[in-house]
Amino acid sequence: MSKPHYKRIMLKLSGEVFGNREHGHSLDAQVLAKVASQLIEVSEMGVEISMVVGGGNIFRGLAGEQAGIMRSQGDYMGMLATVINALALQSALEKAGAETRVMTAIPMQNVAEPFIRRRAIRHLEKGRIVIFGAGTGNPYFTTDSAAALRASEIDAEVMLKGTKVDGVYDSDPSTNPDAVRYDKLSYTEAISRDLQIMDTSAFSLCRENGIPIIVFDFFKDHELRRVMEGESVGTLITKGC
Repeated sequence: MSKPHYKRIMLKLSGEVFGNREHGHSLDAQVLAKVASQLIEVSEMGVEISMVVGGGNIFRGLAGEQAGIMRSQGDYMGMLATVINALALQSALEKAGAETRVMTAIPMQNVAEPFIRRRAIRHLEKGRIVIFGAGTGNPYFTTDSAAALRASEIDAEVMLKGTKVDGVYDSDPSTNPDAVRYDKLSYTEAISRDLQIMDTSAFSLCRENGIPIIVFDFFKDHELRRVMEGESVGTLITKGC
């Protein structure tokens, strides 16, 4: 097996990827199993995997605000949704034989460990897949920002945003057949073109700490492994192109 291109990664997955809209399931066992198999394939290459998961399949703070819930309260509810997803993914991974840890920004000692930087790094060094839940622990910050923050804290070499699209486009490829995919972008270009891949604070954190971002189709078979093997997959976002 070839040596991985990256040793320690941060993978961000939105909560929507865990559900099945056609069947009305916010959590789908088959999807979770597929996610787990992709992660284990890469873990067996010797890659240290950390993750941040969203909670949009269960609850979104902004949606709560539209329903009359205070924004800060809705954001905390969204953080709890990310913990549900983290625990569901942990279960799928452990069923497949992986060793995992869930760490949360909000203390929940009966279900997960509190986030402690040195402890998280130690888990990674021991080959455990570490899933970070509850975002940053603060309202008004997205899980993209949480992923960029944790990536910076644990010295991740790259931040990967796994989606259902094979990269970043100049417009929505699902509605525009002429949409153009970018192979490479700078942080500044991604922000100035308002491509809405991630929020500005997440881009800023990655830029300040020199963490490249790769946006790719997580659900294409073996695509995560191809990224780890150094292939040109998806869209690469760095300081300069």
